[in-house]
Amino acid sequence: MEEGFKQPQRQSSIGVLLMFVDTLQQWGRGLWPILVVYIFKFDELNKAYLFIGISVLLVAIGIVAYLKYLNFTFYLDNKNEEFIINEGILNKTKTIIQLSKIQQVNINQSLLQRIISVYELDVDTAGSNKKEGKIKAISHPVALALKARLIENEKIEVDCETSELGPKTDTAGERPFMTISFLSLLKVGITSNYVRSLGLILAFFATIYENSKNFLASSDFDEKKIDAYLDKSAVIPSVAIIVLLLFCSILIINLVRVIFRYFGYKIARQNGSLLLSFGLLSTKSTIIKPEKVQIVTITRNFFQKKMNILELKIKQATSGEKEGRKSVIEIPGCNEKESVEILNLLFLKTPKKGIMLKPNFRKLVFMIFLSIVLPLSGFLAFVKYIEPRFLDFAYVLPLYVFFVGSVVYFGFRNNRLFINDNFIIKQSGAWDVDNKIIELGKIQAITTSQFFWHKRADIGSITIHTAGGNVAFQLGNYSEIKRYVNLWLYELETSNSNWM
Repeated sequence: MEEGFKQPQRQSSIGVLLMFVDTLQQWGRGLWPILVVYIFKFDELNKAYLFIGISVLLVAIGIVAYLKYLNFTFYLDNKNEEFIINEGILNKTKTIIQLSKIQQVNINQSLLQRIISVYELDVDTAGSNKKEGKIKAISHPVALALKARLIENEKIEVDCETSELGPKTDTAGERPFMTISFLSLLKVGITSNYVRSLGLILAFFATIYENSKNFLASSDFDEKKIDAYLDKSAVIPSVAIIVLLLFCSILIINLVRVIFRYFGYKIARQNGSLLLSFGLLSTKSTIIKPEKVQIVTITRNFFQKKMNILELKIKQATSGEKEGRKSVIEIPGCNEKESVEILNLLFLKTPKKGIMLKPNFRKLVFMIFLSIVLPLSGFLAFVKYIEPRFLDFAYVLPLYVFFVGSVVYFGFRNNRLFINDNFIIKQSGAWDVDNKIIELGKIQAITTSQFFWHKRADIGSITIHTAGGNVAFQLGNYSEIKRYVNLWLYELETSNSNWM
């Protein structure tokens, strides 16, 4: 296989169809205003000219797609240990990726790619906000062999010329040692992401409400007649039904999202790394190298604890917070035993919670002031000086104080920093409790801060910087924080660790 990658080679020939669809989408996004005008003025257009124009456009897209296929080549420079991709029609681009800098290689397959039996291979390195290399149409054997060569430097003999899917030869190192069952996905779907789904639903209904309001304002509807038609005695049952439908919608959205995204989730060992594959319509296969892992987050709420499931989120080196959120690798629905096995493979040991640092009570007071006192003061001032009619909704205030107060209290109670000889674990969250695990050798920088009014109380904050993001702990014992920071910095300076 390595011999086959020494020479520049093209993608699978059937990939021209994929490039045609991709080019059609790109042109469609650029020409959508013209398409909208044509749709609304379809009856006024000359059908013959319209047909000729569409035909010319499709032919042009076909030519562009073929030229993209013809000019796209990739190969391995074994002498310099580089992966090289050439592409472009008029402006030629040559991308050179050093094998030692490759952090992650993903093998994906969309619905169209599944239909035409090709795969997409993405190459990612640390320090960039996009995928450095992307091959959109190669066969499964070629994708596996190229992935192994890029990420593991293995030699695998596979027929590089074939573009058929062929039988899959599963080596002993790639047999799944863990499979997330459909029942576990159902548990995750009904116990997670409530806030995200609620936000989507509220945004949807807010859009409908705004459009309906504009429509009624521009029409001849009499609002007084509409108010008279509505039965005020049915308001409370209607609200109850709406709340019930909202809750059911959240559960359905969560279930559909989790099942479609993570269906058939399998985890296998491959030469000391984790090989993950999942997806229903769009499948994804990716490798996690333990030395590249920056932050591992274990997330669990009350219901998930009772069902003995949790979620793992793995962050590798990223170029920014936005890209970091996109590149988080999630393992949903594993149990305690499985999570320990994964952590042992990633860290070669099980992270334990050591010495615990607590935030000062001033943090709780400050959060109560920000989330309860200030909003209530603003509401009362608004009612008194601007709109007194809003006082009719004062019955909501106790509910707001109870809900927000509970979130603030439990968030403060769960806010802890655990320290042992090898790991730092930051615990946080009110409902979904996160435990972020950082290996000491992965720390890039440490920032400590203290306001002058906190010196007498001896409290301050610390921010731990890694290539996968930052972890902050605020208003803890500053003397203890400085003592551990000095110890960590000494260990980093005397360590020979080089995870990059």
